[in-house]
Amino acid sequence: MRQIRQSDKLKNVRYDVRGPILVEAQRLEAEGHRVLKLNIGNPAPFGFEAPDAIVADMVHHLPDAQGYSDSQGIYSARTAVAQYYQGRGLRDTAVDDVFIGNGVSELITMVLQAFVDDGNEILVPAPDYPLWTGAVTLSGGTPVHYLCDESNGWQPDLEDIESKITAATQAIVIINPNNPTGAVYSEQLVRDLVDLARRHDLVVFSDEIYEKIVFDELQHHHTATFAGDDVLCLTFSGLSKAYRVCGYRAGWLMISGPKHLAADFLEGLTLLANMRMCANVPAQHAIQTALGGYQSIDDLIVPGGRFYEQSMTAYKLLNDIPGVSCVRPQGALYCFPRLDPEVYGIRDDEEFVLGLLRSKRLLVTHGTGFNWPEPDHFRLVTLPDVEMLTEAIGRIAEHLATLRT
Repeated sequence: MRQIRQSDKLKNVRYDVRGPILVEAQRLEAEGHRVLKLNIGNPAPFGFEAPDAIVADMVHHLPDAQGYSDSQGIYSARTAVAQYYQGRGLRDTAVDDVFIGNGVSELITMVLQAFVDDGNEILVPAPDYPLWTGAVTLSGGTPVHYLCDESNGWQPDLEDIESKITAATQAIVIINPNNPTGAVYSEQLVRDLVDLARRHDLVVFSDEIYEKIVFDELQHHHTATFAGDDVLCLTFSGLSKAYRVCGYRAGWLMISGPKHLAADFLEGLTLLANMRMCANVPAQHAIQTALGGYQSIDDLIVPGGRFYEQSMTAYKLLNDIPGVSCVRPQGALYCFPRLDPEVYGIRDDEEFVLGLLRSKRLLVTHGTGFNWPEPDHFRLVTLPDVEMLTEAIGRIAEHLATLRT
């Protein structure tokens, strides 16, 4: 009998956040070991619960959520999203500009399938959230990685971006606040990125899922605000992180700019939305309540709040380890520390995180898994409480002590 093999389309597709290292962690757990998993930004295992009002509203609407909804989403959810952006200066946002999806991940994949032709190039940050690179590749395109500058707070390098634009470049991905670095982009930087897209006639994909998780009274700036009516901007966001409901899979896409020039693309996107029938209907009923109700996230991102204190604790403790440096996160739920090659000499960062997992029962993700070009970084999730984080980073310090050259 013939071997049944995976499609060639998957040859260069990776998602190492849940890759071979997770398989090894699951093997260790099956043997009875307890593994502390700091590889994925999932608040629920660390004591974060959905706001009561969101749960209550979902439960209340369950009897009305048994059938398919409109493929773009239920009207109340799309209205709430449209009004959310209207209240942030995007006054022309209409209900029909909003698509509801099973999380941002589904919407990213749908958009790229509708947009990318074979050979198209899409500018993606390095480091990136690896779904972007994988989804571009799976859709037949070529991800071209532009560098974010660690020495400048992980801000995108505008000159590097400009140097990588070719006749095949169709769009640029902006992740702000950034996963995995925790960088939050200034108003001027967002303007500069949009101006670059405007000069080169690029579509902008703005991943803003962490928009409410910013520290030190910094302000998140919506890319669409500066894209105006002459740059097509697709904004991605949702409930999973700010409202601690990752499992509900409630995300959205908002489209702004010259939609009349994108009618053919939008027809294709609508076709794909129709083909998947609709997003999870019970979770759609949570969107209006979440966006219109008490914003409990505000208590978590200020000094004394868990997100803030955990992020700052991780940043400090990582920098206390000899040969480790970490840029202070300005938002999101991660640290992306650097391991000095002259101190540790790591040639394979996946082997490094596997070694850490086996020796200390601690699961993190290697930096090249986020398409960073050198094996000298890893990503740490900062969701555990301060006590647990302190213990976890202590384990990292102990393991690194065995690796110093």
